[in-house]
Amino acid sequence: MHTDSAASAMTQDELKALVGRAALAYVEPGQVIGVGTGSTVNRFIDALAASKIAIAGAVSSSEASTLRLQAHGIPVFDANEVPELSVYIDGADEIEPGGCMIKGGGAALTREKIVAAQARRFICIADESKWVARLGRFPLPVEVIPMATQRLIRQFAALGGSARVRLRDGVPLVTDNGQHILDVTGLTIDDPLAFESMVNNWPGVVTVGVFAHQRAHLCLLGTPQGVRTIAFDAA
Repeated sequence: MHTDSAASAMTQDELKALVGRAALAYVEPGQVIGVGTGSTVNRFIDALAASKIAIAGAVSSSEASTLRLQAHGIPVFDANEVPELSVYIDGADEIEPGGCMIKGGGAALTREKIVAAQARRFICIADESKWVARLGRFPLPVEVIPMATQRLIRQFAALGGSARVRLRDGVPLVTDNGQHILDVTGLTIDDPLAFESMVNNWPGVVTVGVFAHQRAHLCLLGTPQGVRTIAFDAA
């Protein structure tokens, strides 16, 4: 673990901007990079555009990030056009000391997992409020096929969890993939890898928002003292 130059007391938004800029150190000219989704990633996209680093382009995990990249004149490729990405930069809703994460607060978890699997290195950028000892405080997002919703709610209840369909304007939110999101509370995830494998095998689950198979290699954590650079062994 390494701590960069000290910073005075900062707002959460300022911490997000701080780690967004710090991630530029892992971007090299000429590369195609993976870009995630969310408010922290938006800060990274803006910093990337301002930096004038001449990347070849990006593969994006959401329609929102695609639009933001294109607005800055950064080419966006379909994942099928790029055999491998040098690096994937994304945020997290929670990250624990092993580099496993909960993601999907922005409903892009499935595409985020696909792009992460394509990258040689996953750099997680987050403010210190996302650092936890164990996963489960943040409601766990699960992308599901709608016809399986009620059965999956019952399966999570059998584990002690309470699952609800995520709504937008009073109706179920529809993901970029045309599916719904369950948000599950009341779970403590002691073995993220086993939990991810189990839930992903439930019929009707598109993907669960535990990132253990595609966990982070490195976390840039924004703190009032600066950016903590945390490397995870054998990620």
